[in-house]
Amino acid sequence: MVALNGAVAVVSGANRGLGREVARQLVERGARVFAGARDPRSVDIDGVEALPLDITNAEQTAEAARVASTASILINNAGVSTLARLSDGTLDDIRQEMEVNYFGTLNMVRAFAPVLARNGGGAMLNVSSVMAWLALDHSNSYGASKAAVWAMSNGLRVELADAGTHVSSMFVASTDTDMMSSFDIPKHRPEDIVRIALDEFEAGTREILADDTAVALKAGLSEDIGKHAA
Repeated sequence: MVALNGAVAVVSGANRGLGREVARQLVERGARVFAGARDPRSVDIDGVEALPLDITNAEQTAEAARVASTASILINNAGVSTLARLSDGTLDDIRQEMEVNYFGTLNMVRAFAPVLARNGGGAMLNVSSVMAWLALDHSNSYGASKAAVWAMSNGLRVELADAGTHVSSMFVASTDTDMMSSFDIPKHRPEDIVRIALDEFEAGTREILADDTAVALKAGLSEDIGKHAA
């Protein structure tokens, strides 16, 4: 179980999309929230403390860990999608996705794991995506970076066990955020996805499947790989 009421939580990418909704709902659940964003002026959530945070900058993540030294919860939400294809997308776009989604998340983990340990272990939630398990004509570089986050979470669960740190990962499909604004497809409401995710996080669920697509894809991982290619 992960207690959110009374916890001190740090949320990256908290100025929009899922991160903003996570920060807002954490406040509703009684947490003190540090809302991280590259431009802290863009954080417009009542009851949070805005935190300058570029997760690709190790100095900033270290400073965030110093400022939020009482943190017991870390939500690694910040991410980027360039829609780069692996076969002919620009390497700059592909590297950006890996730098932000994987190495940026790792910067946060390395900065805050000692903080959580000092404060009793706590818990972290790493936001992945169903693209870790899915192939489309676009976004496969993004999918590779999110598969790396999935693997990272599995590894951290083992590495941080002795510190008493609970590690969850979250998987979600199409959600109505800025990242998905160019796609004219059915989308989930962020508030619904976040409510499910935080309920499961509090319950101690290690792999949080936040919508029906995530449930179906995870259940089908043992099937023929062709069924997961579109």
